Amino acid sequence: MADTPLNYEIMVEDAMRGVAREALREVASRGLPGSHQIYIGFKTDAPGVEIPDHLRAQYPEEITIVLEHQFWDLSVDETGFSIGLAFGGKREHLQVPFAALTSFVDPSVDFGLQFAKAGKGETRAGGGAQPKIGKGEGAQPKIGKAEAVAGGDGAGEKVVSLDKFRK
Repeated sequence: MADTPLNYEIMVEDAMRGVAREALREVASRGLPGSHQIYIGFKTDAPGVEIPDHLRAQYPEEITIVLEHQFWDLSVDETGFSIGLAFGGKREHLQVPFAALTSFVDPSVDFGLQFAKAGKGETRAGGGAQPKIGKGEGAQPKIGKAEAVAGGDGAGEKVVSLDKFRK
């Protein structure tokens, strides 16, 4: 038997993706409670991501979607989720594997998760970044240049910075 070190970084990352999965399952079954809103950042070029071509062209690397008032057909399974959102008033359908997530934030309760670039079964060059979990300043995700807000009519026309949620 080979002496292979335990890869705790990947184990923690998978557990954190499980938190995002369970939160989305709750939202799918009961809706968003109170003033909750969820920001989900993901790699648009990751394997298994299915988004409209115009969104992929506009956000070739990463996008952040917001679940707040208007979304539909949220479906969650072990590997990912699918959801309907409006971008610029046009209804679109997205399919996102949990391995593509880069961040999961609920600013209404000051909670956030930031993921390294790879999920379960994927490799990291140079070991990857340390996963982060927490509240407050360290919990906010680092969102790249590509940010979008999806939700209500016309919401896709806005670009929102998460900096306003930092303390």
